[in-house]
Amino acid sequence: MLRRQLNLWILLTVLTGLFVWLIASTGLWEATLRFLFPQESQVLHPRASLLVLVWEHVKLVILSSSLTVLVGVPLGIWVTRPSGRNFLPIVYYLTSFGQTFPPVAVLALAVPMIGFGVIPTVIALFLYGLLPVVRNTIAGLRAVSQDVLDAAYGMGMSRWQALIRVEMPLAARVILAGIHISVIINIGTAMIGAVIGAGGLGSPIIAGLVQDNLAYIIEGAVPAAMLAVLADRLLANLERLFAYSAEKAR
Repeated sequence: MLRRQLNLWILLTVLTGLFVWLIASTGLWEATLRFLFPQESQVLHPRASLLVLVWEHVKLVILSSSLTVLVGVPLGIWVTRPSGRNFLPIVYYLTSFGQTFPPVAVLALAVPMIGFGVIPTVIALFLYGLLPVVRNTIAGLRAVSQDVLDAAYGMGMSRWQALIRVEMPLAARVILAGIHISVIINIGTAMIGAVIGAGGLGSPIIAGLVQDNLAYIIEGAVPAAMLAVLADRLLANLERLFAYSAEKAR
């Protein structure tokens, strides 16, 4: 099992290195897109290099996903404690509403108050990705057996110690699955940030749609898909690692 996990991490490292090399190879992208779309006078989006666009996109996802985790996990923990249990239906309703409310609508409301750029995009992505994190945190903690908690209390642990040393390790894989879903959602949804000047891989896609330039669309869509696959593999490896650690702890 350990050897298989090591091989998966090595494979992920190699794929990440290939991805960085590929997006940094501007000449290769230009030659390929020019071959595919010889009718286009310009095949690469002039705003910035693909490497810069990918970094802008990654930055949007990291900022929004970090904020989602910092708010969503403590919120999920709180509503499973006696002090917050009465607020569970309200939290479910609000987080569900945050995901059903279109990110474009959040941008439309945020721009007049905050302005253009990264901040309103991060707010929209944060709200849109909150539901799976909160829901999986609640589900993971509720799945911990009461017998296990009684044993922890019997050993002299306080509620806080039992949460940190027993509940969170056992619920970690379920919580990570929610973070996994949230991050992948944000990678795709972050495209909308380009509409209000946040940059990222949405910039060439939107420019391609406006100018009817399919090369621009491919330039933005293909790296975004590759980025989503890499993030998916990274988070899947982390889930396996936590599952392996939990099995050893038992």
